[in-house]
Amino acid sequence: MAAHIRRRLRKGATTTAVAAAAVAALAASQAPAATLADGSAGSGDPKAAGEDTASGGTDGAATGNSPYYTDLPPLVTPDKPGSSSDLPAAGSAEAGIPASILAAYKQAERTVATTDPSCRLPWQLLAAIGKVESGQARGGRVDANGTASPRILGPALNGQGFALIKDTDGGAYDGDAVHDRAVGPMQFIPSTWASWGQDANGDGRKDPNNIYDAALAAGRYLCANDRDLALAADLDQAVLSYNRSTEYLRTVRSWFSYYQRGTHEIPDGTGALPSIPSTPTPSPRPGTGSGSSATPSPSPSPSKPGGKPSPGPSKPGGGGSTSPTPKPPTPKPTPPSETFGSLENAGTGPLRATAGQEFDERVSVLARNAVGAPLAKVPVTFTVTGGTGTFFAGGKKTVTVRTGTDGTATAPKLQAGEKTGEFTVTAVAGTGRPRTLTYAATVTARQADAIARTDEKALVAAPGEKFADAVTVKATYKDAVAAGVAVTATMVKDPLGVIDNDKGPYFKDADGKPVRTLTTLTTDADGQLRLPEIFADDNEGTYLLRLTTEGGASVVIKLTVDAPEETAPEEPAPDETAAPETPAATKP
Repeated sequence: MAAHIRRRLRKGATTTAVAAAAVAALAASQAPAATLADGSAGSGDPKAAGEDTASGGTDGAATGNSPYYTDLPPLVTPDKPGSSSDLPAAGSAEAGIPASILAAYKQAERTVATTDPSCRLPWQLLAAIGKVESGQARGGRVDANGTASPRILGPALNGQGFALIKDTDGGAYDGDAVHDRAVGPMQFIPSTWASWGQDANGDGRKDPNNIYDAALAAGRYLCANDRDLALAADLDQAVLSYNRSTEYLRTVRSWFSYYQRGTHEIPDGTGALPSIPSTPTPSPRPGTGSGSSATPSPSPSPSKPGGKPSPGPSKPGGGGSTSPTPKPPTPKPTPPSETFGSLENAGTGPLRATAGQEFDERVSVLARNAVGAPLAKVPVTFTVTGGTGTFFAGGKKTVTVRTGTDGTATAPKLQAGEKTGEFTVTAVAGTGRPRTLTYAATVTARQADAIARTDEKALVAAPGEKFADAVTVKATYKDAVAAGVAVTATMVKDPLGVIDNDKGPYFKDADGKPVRTLTTLTTDADGQLRLPEIFADDNEGTYLLRLTTEGGASVVIKLTVDAPEETAPEEPAPDETAAPETPAATKP
């Protein structure tokens, strides 16, 4: 923190004295324009002013250097309440800021003070930029949520009197699919809004036409590159990053000083509207300087060879919506109600199914137009990507569905493949700048909720022999045959199968060595599994074999190793057919 402060002090040391003297002179004379900091870029080039272009937003102006109001504050500025009896405490009409607009600026100041306190963003700077860019949202013409109604759009930035910026948003924000236009109360061009847009009012949308969203986005944009806006040089660089024009900087500085000396809240829709916006002038050559006009209607130099078109009278509402007629004329923008704005998840739940089964959940998306309403008839292409073998119903990996009247499009049902693992479903809609949503999905192993022997025959073997009868089991899931289910067979000591057994019956592996656990078993098409041969070692006793399946089903089978009883050989019965033994002759 100390190093950061020292860096700030070094950076502002050469400008602080000049800036302080300038502001003091302005306050004493009540001049209309604030003097620039001595270190600011006379050419309007932030690099000349020491601007860091390495990070977001400083490699191009936030507004695309679009037109802005050049009206200056009145010579007699409002005084702070109680400091003079000659000026009313409320100030002049120009000092009034519409209630919603003022609330948005102050909320942005508080938010940035929490997330980036070293920036020291003053809300009066946001008010000055808002005044110059849109006349405080055309005098506070916003709805109850703070959204400008109608939208505030600048002219097409087609290179004819303005910067050339080709479309970057497919017309989502500005309704123009050919060139970009500055949008909203703070006049962001769509490409800058894509990087800096904020949702400050908590409605789930980042809307450049909403003053709360736009004010916070502007505040964070001005604070980029570790700027400290309490330093005159940093403040100048921040304003120049918004619009690269020293005339613009002088105008913003004037209103900034004006608002710092006092302002007041007025009802929405009653604010004073400036006169015709300017056409940006080209930056003068380095060293020539640039003066600012104190007249309400300056005559800027042409931005392109051949001069600039003469602007017509301001349209009702003003605020950057008036533009000279370009030559050739720009294409008529698509109405916001027909312009594709965003693609959102329409409530798709977790995508998970067992191998070979149909997914219960279907992928659904919602298309909205440029003003956030559901948009019908938008083609949405859904694509399955991954190696699980999953397809949409009908065997297709890619399908296209148009959104209905409610703006939603739902893909066909998914059929899980036989290989377990993860895959993705991608939804793409829109041309020029397509919107994309990606959904993660999983195929799990087939499951069984029950497994049992197919017979009840006792399994007995003598020590050192193999069991004569094979063990056959059948697995089911919801009372249906569970084919392709993985089964694990383990010799255990207890019925729960917590403790494995290291003696007694065993299987043989491919090398003929004893193993007491098998993990490569799978049920057949009928849900049955016939176990490999089981052998007994020399230890007699009763042993347990536990079979478990994917899904948690299990069965415990008893195996007995017992030597057969030995029996004595029986004596042969006498032969009754044999001739009787002739007794020996006796002597008389």
